[in-house]
Amino acid sequence: MKKAELLYKCNNKLGEGITFSKKDQNLFWLDIDNITKLYKFNLITEKKDYFEIPEIVTATSIKSKDELVLISNKGVNIFNIKNKKYSRILNIEDKIEHTRSNDGACDAMGRIWFGTMQNNFDEEGNDIPINDHIGKLYKVDNNKKITIVESGLGIPNTFVWSPDNTKFYFTDTLDGNILKYEYELQEGKISNKQNFAKFDRGFPDGSTIDTDGCIWNCRYGGSCIVRFDPNGNVDQVFEMPVKNITNCIFGGNDMKTLFITTAHNNGNDQHELDGSVFALNLNYEGLEDHQSKIEIQ
Repeated sequence: MKKAELLYKCNNKLGEGITFSKKDQNLFWLDIDNITKLYKFNLITEKKDYFEIPEIVTATSIKSKDELVLISNKGVNIFNIKNKKYSRILNIEDKIEHTRSNDGACDAMGRIWFGTMQNNFDEEGNDIPINDHIGKLYKVDNNKKITIVESGLGIPNTFVWSPDNTKFYFTDTLDGNILKYEYELQEGKISNKQNFAKFDRGFPDGSTIDTDGCIWNCRYGGSCIVRFDPNGNVDQVFEMPVKNITNCIFGGNDMKTLFITTAHNNGNDQHELDGSVFALNLNYEGLEDHQSKIEIQ
């Protein structure tokens, strides 16, 4: 069984929101905090950059060569990598102090899907227990129309579409099940909610998908990544050297390297590589993230 190798010892508190630009060979990810760090890592030059964003930012999508869509606790934002300008284009839950955004991604039409949850950071950035299921699942059309698709969520994670765009995979981490929906791409509608997969180690966090339609799910607290086949059966389990595995994305020239974010660990089994980013070279080819097509003006 292949093992993950250290890519960058960045000591993230909560590494998340990883995405990849195949054209430019750039990885982007976040260290979520009250002041979030956005990281950029070029696979060719190995040049590392990071930018500080003055709020809680939790998900990333590429819009263009120089622009990222960033989902924050206040709404939808555009970040220009060249001039470092950060601007809000849509307010969502910006007046609600006790919630924040979490995972998110774009579908093949460029719509933005993301979730919100109880804010688990205090003013100093310390962790707060999550006791309330007050999160929502949002869809933002390219014309900026906002739709609340589901509510009563704990920790929304895993925003993944099947290779043919007919299935949508999603999880509420507190529930423990990965869910599968029928997906109607033209209208961006989900239906026929079903339990898809469950695993007994840790909790389901972020996911990605390969060209075979298999889901790669990160297990927070479980020290592993699980590959589920399209029927929800466990195909393989890849062990990780740290406990809290948060998100992953395929990348590289051949799209056969899985890049993995992790988080710190407050328990007794801390590891010096907690919060690092890892790379796992595989024989499977992944799908590239869809880009955002939201209208800026």
